[in-house]
Amino acid sequence: MPPMSRNFVFVLILVYLVVVLVSFVSLLNHNFKTLSRNKMLENEILSTQLQIKDQELQYLKKQIHPHFLFNTLNTIYGLALKQSVRTPEIILKLSNLLDYILYQINKPGVNLNEEVSHIKEYLELEKIRFQDTLIVTFISDKIPDEIQIAPMLLIPFVENAFKHGSIIDGFLRVDIEIKIWSDNLSFRIKNSVIKDGSESNHSGIGIENLKKRLNLLYHGNHELKFDQSSNWFEAQLSISKINSTKYV
Repeated sequence: MPPMSRNFVFVLILVYLVVVLVSFVSLLNHNFKTLSRNKMLENEILSTQLQIKDQELQYLKKQIHPHFLFNTLNTIYGLALKQSVRTPEIILKLSNLLDYILYQINKPGVNLNEEVSHIKEYLELEKIRFQDTLIVTFISDKIPDEIQIAPMLLIPFVENAFKHGSIIDGFLRVDIEIKIWSDNLSFRIKNSVIKDGSESNHSGIGIENLKKRLNLLYHGNHELKFDQSSNWFEAQLSISKINSTKYV
């Protein structure tokens, strides 16, 4: 036997070092496996959360219904009885709008210009329905083509204005303003309303649906405010970092 192997202290130290080394490798391997399992579990939880979020968004999207549809169909029916030359034009506008509402809603995001275009079509249909009792003011900044937004995010505000708006002094008034600066969007809409102390303008299913969608899609970078004073009801939506939003 080598002289050093007959030294009990040396053998003990050597055995101790071997045990420590084996334990360290074993512990390191165990920690690596634990980290790997935890990472896989985190990924599974994240994937599940994304699926739940997507399912909730899809459910909220399916709740969006054009309340104006029956009114518009009645308008078309009345014009058809009168054999109005505007009947085909109205049907075409309604068809385009329904295509957007029923099919484009499934897209994760659309160009803001497309949403604004359909808002204008909506307004044209309402102008025909209300005829001389409607005054609409629409002001919008030039919108860059690359700016996207969740589909049917602004139209419910317009729909709500007509649903809860009131004709005062012979007119229903609706004012819409869209501003774009840097990476921010500001949308403001107000309508004439008879003040009766209620808050029905911003407590319906459509608005509650909209609040949930905003919280899911723009959590932490949006602000939604309502204000009712005198004979006006106003809704303001601000979204920051809109181009950085990842749509699902």
